[in-house]
Formats: sequence, structure tokens, C-alpha cells
Amino acid sequence: MRRPLVAGNWKMHGTRASVAELIDGLRKQEWPVKVDVAVFPSCLHIAQVVEGLGDKAFAVGAQNCAVEPGQGALTGEVAASQLRDAACSMVLVGHSERRQALGDSDQDVTSKFAAAQSCGLTPVLCVGETLEQREAGQTLEVVGRQLDAVISALGIKVFAEALVAYEPVWAIGTGLTASPEQAQHVHAAIRAQLAAHDAQVAGGVRILYGGSVKAANAAELFGMPDIDGGLVGGASLNADEFGAICRAAGN
Repeated sequence: MRRPLVAGNWKMHGTRASVAELIDGLRKQEWPVKVDVAVFPSCLHIAQVVEGLGDKAFAVGAQNCAVEPGQGALTGEVAASQLRDAACSMVLVGHSERRQALGDSDQDVTSKFAAAQSCGLTPVLCVGETLEQREAGQTLEVVGRQLDAVISALGIKVFAEALVAYEPVWAIGTGLTASPEQAQHVHAAIRAQLAAHDAQVAGGVRILYGGSVKAANAAELFGMPDIDGGLVGGASLNADEFGAICRAAGN
């Protein structure tokens, strides 16, 4: 039985004051004991979040890491080893906003995935299609290619210590959400692609759904057999809403 995980991606949001307020709100929530919870603040606020939630059973992750695992001459980047030193345990790789706006290629994403694991971080591989690709019937082809880039380069066994997050690009921050059936269809295809290489790994990997997840739709989404939790964007900036989503995963 896969244990659900709900992760909050705070993206490029937060000041020291607003993060302190959010931490205070999170500390007041009732958290389900059968659900793992993680938050991904901006790099500027990782230390503040680690300190503020250190006595809670929260994982703290980063939103990105450099392609090289160790420190070096790469101005503006943060190495996975530095994130590990800052008490992160997870990192997002391949988020669509980075793929589209910042040009992260499948090769870049694979390098970041490997760098994260080499430093003891759990990578969360983000995959997903645009609206144009969905309308052209290319969803499974696009998602499959993004997944296969990592499998081909690093092997299937790396997914024993990783997560996958399916985030349809057209549903991120738009208010649109894939129906539970649409999301389940893609999640099942991801698991089948992994199972074609190793059924045991595929059965154990947690696949999260992201894309305008909120308390109102969480329970129905998380009720699907291959959806193991959520990667929550905007709603994770509201402690009450995020707490409600996590409790939905517990039910």
C-alpha cells in the first residue's frame, strides 16, 4: 500500500513576514497521521521553514537544483549538495514552468535528477503536456518521452527512490483541473510504462497529481487508484486550504 503524499510548491512567493505567517498557520492545522506532507519554499526561505517546522513531521524540499551535484563555478545556481546541507530532503526537477520559461531540456532534467539522488535527495520528476498537445492527442506520447528520458539514461531502479508528479500544463494556475478520470488515465499509463521495465518498482513509486488541486476536488482526485497524492500550487499558500487537502488525502 503506497502512503499518500501531499506537497506544497510555493513557487516564487513569500517574504520573511508572509512565510512566518504561513508557518504559524500550518502549525495550527490538524495533520492526518497516514499522509506524508512536504513543502517546497523558495531557496531564500528554506532555512526559515526548516526552523519553523522542524518539530513537525514535514519534509522540506527545493524547487530546483543545479545539473552538477557539487559546489563550483556556476553563478546563480544551487547545488543539490548545498540543499542537502540546508536540511532539504526532496527537490522538484522538470517542473513545466522551468521546462517552458527557462528552457530546461529532458537532458537537463535527467542531470538534475541524478545530481539530487547522488546527494541523498529524493527527486520529484514533473511531467505533463500542454493544452495544444492534449488536443492533438499527444498526452501519453509527451509524458512517456519525458519519463523515458530518465529511464533510458539512469535505469529503472532510480525510481525506487523517487516520485513522479503528473501536472498537465494547461491546468497549472488556470483554475482548470483534469477530471479524476483524465488524471487517472495518465497516472495508470505512467505506472504501466515503469512496470514494463520493473513491476516491483512501478508498484511502489508514488505518482502525484498537480494542477489546480484544491480542497473541493482533492478527495475525488485522490480516490483514484493510481493517484497517490498531490503537488499543490497556489492552494498551498493558504494554511487552512492546504490542511484540508492533506486531510482529504488521509480519507
